[in-house]
Amino acid sequence: MAAINYQLARFEASYGTIAQLPEPSQPEVSVVGRSNVGKSSLLNKLFGRKNLVKVSSKPGKTANVNFFDVDGVTFVDLPGYGFAKVSKAEKDRWANLISGYFEDERSFNLVISLVDIRHEAQKLDQQMIGFLQELELPYIVALTKADKIGRGKQNSQAALLSKQLGVPRDQMVITSAESGQGIDELKRRISDACL
Repeated sequence: MAAINYQLARFEASYGTIAQLPEPSQPEVSVVGRSNVGKSSLLNKLFGRKNLVKVSSKPGKTANVNFFDVDGVTFVDLPGYGFAKVSKAEKDRWANLISGYFEDERSFNLVISLVDIRHEAQKLDQQMIGFLQELELPYIVALTKADKIGRGKQNSQAALLSKQLGVPRDQMVITSAESGQGIDELKRRISDACL
């Protein structure tokens, strides 16, 4: 099976409303997660780039739906939810963007839902995963920031989050954008879903 060449990753476009989204023309991988979960860093690690996806010290920088083309697979970076210090109107716009995107007719090959491994399941994460399960979309959970805790603790946290989120443990990948842990596994899951 051919692998996806992540070296070919390039930014395509950014959209602020659902009406602007282009028709899907190739497999799509969507990435969702809380504002401060490390989404941009993980995408950059996946793409093997430092700054293709803008990383900010202020969580919640992704205010639009950003499309990246990676060797014939579209990666869709959705606005982070939760944490960011923005107005209620802006939060509502993001929520509408996220739900509107998922309720659109698209080729959902895989949704990667990012959850910080260091914490118990947050209500917003539970809602997001419940939403994906309800829509019967194919998804996996990438547990981020694994480099911040020891290996033993990683496994016990993964088991705890699996129970709290109602996600089978084999549907979770422990990852770190710092150390690269789990990135190859993530790439394998993406290839399985798209190729």
